[in-house]
Amino acid sequence: MAEANNQEDQGNKEVQEDQDKVSTPEELEAIKAQLEEEKTANATLKEASDKKDVTIADLETKRGELESSLSEAKKQSEALTTSLKEARDQAVAKYATMAKALNPTIPEDMISGETIEELDASVEKAKGLVAAVKKTLESETAAAKVPAGAPTRGETTEGMTNKELIAAGLRQKVGTS
Repeated sequence: MAEANNQEDQGNKEVQEDQDKVSTPEELEAIKAQLEEEKTANATLKEASDKKDVTIADLETKRGELESSLSEAKKQSEALTTSLKEARDQAVAKYATMAKALNPTIPEDMISGETIEELDASVEKAKGLVAAVKKTLESETAAAKVPAGAPTRGETTEGMTNKELIAAGLRQKVGTS
């Protein structure tokens, strides 16, 4: 309670000191002018604050619109990307079919790839392999070639003159007797 009385005494002293200070009319005018300046500055700051709030609201609205536009653009981009991938896959499949049809000497399973470039490379590689196999088979076939019909007996008489034919006949007769 003593504290409460102390606070009351202190408050009374402040009121008394304020009453003791009497302002002159010039001081009052200066205080009024200063108050008006403060009011004007406060009004200017409030106006600037209000403009700032309006600008912030406008920018937030624009940001929302831009985010919405960006989201829509992303969706469209994804749809186009998917569409392009499907079209590319169809084109590659058709190209593979045509490559197989145009190269009947190449086994179909040798022509493969995910892109046109890969398909072209596999066709070229397969062509090289087919050519190597053909060459090997031709050389093996030539080495194993057996003439058709019965084997020839004795000398061939083709292209011999009459004199040579008689001599060959005599040699054959002498060899068999």
